[in-house]
Amino acid sequence: MRDHPIPPVTEPLQYRAIGVVRGVYTPHDEEQLTRGFLTDSDGTKLETVVLGRVLTLMRRHLSMDQPHLWVVYPRCRESDHLHLQIAGIWEPSTLSPESADLDDSLPEGDDYFSVRGELIFTKPETGELVIKVRQQPRADGSRPLPFKLQIKGELPLEHLRHFVGLDLRRQGQELHLESHEVMAPMPTRGGKSKSGRGQASRRART
Repeated sequence: MRDHPIPPVTEPLQYRAIGVVRGVYTPHDEEQLTRGFLTDSDGTKLETVVLGRVLTLMRRHLSMDQPHLWVVYPRCRESDHLHLQIAGIWEPSTLSPESADLDDSLPEGDDYFSVRGELIFTKPETGELVIKVRQQPRADGSRPLPFKLQIKGELPLEHLRHFVGLDLRRQGQELHLESHEVMAPMPTRGGKSKSGRGQASRRART
């Protein structure tokens, strides 16, 4: 069993959007568990869908009236409305045979998100930015469309069209920037980046 629900990055420019949220999941319909909402300790309700592979786990092993630490994929359909996809659960104390010795907490704490993608919009004066995240091809070879995440935080305009890695914290219905790393400029259609390698490496260290 892994010691962390968010896997390590395996490629420098690896896209992803994943996080953990602690809450009670309540389906809209008891007969159909796949759609509902997560309610956190503050009473915030987050629109949620459950991916298929988690349903069996929920039915067999979890007390659904108790809060759990869910592994989720974030989406933003509206600027002030977070949508979550439950992809797993982090609860070694329940799900592992060595449960007596395992801790369910994470060093990053609850409501931590890791997002990696292209910075396509930033407005430092209002604390708004948008990241475009590309998804892996599906098993049938088709490519899902990229999606955009709206985030609260400040990134300089000079980092537009760069690949960035962000550490975020959920606050209510929003994702807030805690720290960032600038990886590299994104290639243009001609295949060349918009700035030289030296400039990109200097920015990556800021």
